Amino acid sequence: MPTSTSKSKTLMPALLKLMDAYWRAANYLSVGQIYLLDNPLLRQPLKVEDVKPRLLGHWGTTPGLNFIYVHLNRVIKEHDLNMLYIAGPGHGGPALVANTYLEGTYSEVYPDISQDTEGMKRLFKQFSFPGGIPSHVAPETPGSIHEGGELGYALSHAFGAVLDNPDLIVSCVVGDGEAETGPLAAAWHSNKFLNPVTDGAVLPILHLNGYKIANPTVLARIPHKELESLFVGYGYHPLWVEGDDPATMHQLMAETMDKAIQQIHRIQHSARKKGEATRPLWPMIILRTPKGWTGPKEVDGQKAEGYWRSHQVPFSGMAGNPSHLKLLEKWMKSYNPETLFDENGQLKPELAALAPTGLRRMGANPHANGGLLLKALKMPNFRDYAIEVSQPGQVIGESTRVMGQFLRDVLKRNLEQKNFRIFGPDETASNRLGAVFEVTSRAWVAETLPEDDHLAADGRVMEILSEHTCQGWLEGYLLTGRHGFFNTYEAFVHVVDSMFNQHAKWLKVTGKEIPWRQPIASLNYLLSSHVWRQDHNGFSHQDPGFIDHVVNKKAEVIRVYLPPDANSLLWVTDHCLRSRNFINVIVAGKQPQPQYLNMDAAIKHCTAGIGMWEWASNDKGADPDVVLACAGDTPTLETLAAVDLLRQYLPDLKVRVINVVNLMKLQQPREHPHGLTDKEFDTLFTTDKPIIFAFHGYPWLIHRLTYRRTNHWNLHVRGYKEEGTTTTPFDMVVRNDLDRFHLVEDVIDRVPRLGYHAAYVKQAIRDKLIDHKEYIAKYGEDMPEIRNWKWPGR
Repeated sequence: MPTSTSKSKTLMPALLKLMDAYWRAANYLSVGQIYLLDNPLLRQPLKVEDVKPRLLGHWGTTPGLNFIYVHLNRVIKEHDLNMLYIAGPGHGGPALVANTYLEGTYSEVYPDISQDTEGMKRLFKQFSFPGGIPSHVAPETPGSIHEGGELGYALSHAFGAVLDNPDLIVSCVVGDGEAETGPLAAAWHSNKFLNPVTDGAVLPILHLNGYKIANPTVLARIPHKELESLFVGYGYHPLWVEGDDPATMHQLMAETMDKAIQQIHRIQHSARKKGEATRPLWPMIILRTPKGWTGPKEVDGQKAEGYWRSHQVPFSGMAGNPSHLKLLEKWMKSYNPETLFDENGQLKPELAALAPTGLRRMGANPHANGGLLLKALKMPNFRDYAIEVSQPGQVIGESTRVMGQFLRDVLKRNLEQKNFRIFGPDETASNRLGAVFEVTSRAWVAETLPEDDHLAADGRVMEILSEHTCQGWLEGYLLTGRHGFFNTYEAFVHVVDSMFNQHAKWLKVTGKEIPWRQPIASLNYLLSSHVWRQDHNGFSHQDPGFIDHVVNKKAEVIRVYLPPDANSLLWVTDHCLRSRNFINVIVAGKQPQPQYLNMDAAIKHCTAGIGMWEWASNDKGADPDVVLACAGDTPTLETLAAVDLLRQYLPDLKVRVINVVNLMKLQQPREHPHGLTDKEFDTLFTTDKPIIFAFHGYPWLIHRLTYRRTNHWNLHVRGYKEEGTTTTPFDMVVRNDLDRFHLVEDVIDRVPRLGYHAAYVKQAIRDKLIDHKEYIAKYGEDMPEIRNWKWPGR
């Protein structure tokens, strides 16, 4: 590693000395967290008993993160900046904990971790220790909006945080390992969507320390000119800081940081003075430092600093290797803790004075605890958008198109307070939400052409063909106290499975275990263009499995809604936008479908989440012979069509129809707070009658949710079973045995009293399925009696 040279004198000698000492204090606290159980200030010779029996953590990236933090503190104080710190190398958790402890924020939210010797001991012990805190930057870390397990999403979170936050700067550290991920590579393009007039700024800092867990990193091994060209091509102005000599690096970093802040202010001032939102070249910093900087140069004769061996714990085995214990003591004493902390273990006053104060501390910035800033949306009355339904199933409508009209006016009502955006990968119009473009455009500050449609710097719709980036933007937006909505094709929401995982974990921890974090607006998904209506896209676009993934998470966090028509979708949308600390998954089709419920009925049905449809049932005053249940718009259509056939073929059969909107109603209350009690479930589904359940997704999910119920043995579920192609809508349900004819056949097979009497009905059903195959092969569309079917009423 070459030593940098710089003629800059940004830092006066006294300030340079203090900043270096502050950095040493952060490094000392970071090493202590990884290694020490006791003797925090090494006031006595280090013993094996002072060291943790299990050493967990990541040292390699930590000194670089500490170095950045102390330099950000300086510019925050000098320029009175409103700044957040996002650590993409999330396993550098010791750094963020150490710095928030030094600035005082940590002790404010955790009073038992006091700024004295005893508090330092607790700080060290809790790290990666049972009952303590994780080894990475986590919800428990003050100032964080980014979970350390979220490799690849730091930059999209940063850009999401500054949308509609004109005074906020997010310093986002991107690790060179993280920079190899696809999500991070796409997120660099976020600068084409950032409005310098109304949005804040992101200062990316690419931290090149050369190595991942056991390999070199790509960006650290390409020529300087090539790397610079890459980021110029992304639309940034790279500023370089390279070296390993601390004094020289402090000077160079200070000079570079000042340049970056000046460029940001110049860009914003120019844009805001002229009111022109043209795309500038935003600054970024490329910081090259040794892996494990200031740590042991060698361990057992092998290179450590500047090599992958320092990535995690540089050495261990203290009990069996006394030389390692001596090496640890020498390492920690190299930071001269006696010059950093007083007799009581407090940071020396002259060092403490380097940190910002109050809400300017990055650990205390309210944007990192977005619930503190959250304002309720100004909501229109969803009832005003209702489709008029006088008789069930007689009116045809497009549910998501109606939803789009409602979302249009949510946007309109909140334009002034700028706290609501819609996110999606180029599918807002495709998913029939196009009404929103009556009041806004797509955000865009890149080049425009005269023929471009609905592109504007102040657009409220965020579209980029990267589900990762859309979700990252939305999470950053929500976590800093705003509201949003994510719409996407059902099959491809799987792209963000891991991001969903991490956000669900964040909400689970913050909702119950971290009282100082305030509730944030829920993350709302609309999954449309779903499995049952992929007429032209075919098998590749047919996958309803995201629901299965969602219900794996904690019940207090997740909600799944399958509204059967437009009016029920309006209720669900309004409900989700008003909710807090949930992940709401809404599945709704965009194609024309029958509408069943007037608004009054939809409100009652959706409020309950599950219910009998009396108008479709004929068992009132008697025991049903069979229960037909459905969840999802297409399964509901096929279920009602099956009931119509049963009335024609078997008019004496007593049928109960149950529709499920809130999927979690099927679980027991001890598993999910929305679950029906066993008594309520048995009242609806009976304890001994056959249940035919038509479900939107994979059938086994319904079995999984109901396996403890009394009548589970009598439950037969139809759903998607991985049969698909480019075909007609009805043929899709036929291929998966979810169609009306198979449902009628299921009833005949499972109602004992029908027996041989229904043989002719089964034959008629078989013939209908043959007719269907013949017809679509000849005409390329479904039979008229299928295409034009409507609920006949009574």
